[in-house]
Amino acid sequence: MITYTIRKNRNAKRLRISINMNNEVTVTIPRFATARDANKFVHEKADWIRSRISRKTLPGSDASYQAKKEAARALATEITEQYNKIYGFHYKRIAIRNQKTRWGSCSSKSNLNFNFRIIFLPRHLAEYVVVHELCHLKEMNHSSRFWAQVAKTIPNHKDLRKELRTLKD
Repeated sequence: MITYTIRKNRNAKRLRISINMNNEVTVTIPRFATARDANKFVHEKADWIRSRISRKTLPGSDASYQAKKEAARALATEITEQYNKIYGFHYKRIAIRNQKTRWGSCSSKSNLNFNFRIIFLPRHLAEYVVVHELCHLKEMNHSSRFWAQVAKTIPNHKDLRKELRTLKD
């Protein structure tokens, strides 16, 4: 049996499961869904949930983060500075996180966030991740204008994006 919390979100379009760092499961449901729908969804995804929880509790995962965090920050900073000589965007800080599903993000406050696992990527993919987030400083979306910014320095960004996706589960 999996214990979970239901959270209704009027903007949600579908049911979604999230698992936090304490292995607490939350099911976000749209306003038209019921608790019964959530229960059925959790039952259907039980194997996936258990595998995610067991993966998060592997020994050494947090230790790996602590050990590699500063090396990842140095790499992300180096690549950001290299490419920002071309772009000239303003950013506030670079943060390194132990994220499970994202390689990076850019906040509306102009902070760049990167997954510590960027240190394990081949250089060309790490550069793509950094440039992708750097370009969000100019375009906070994935519009054609955003991709045009990325293409200024990474013309083969579509191929790299596909390659990066193959590294995920």
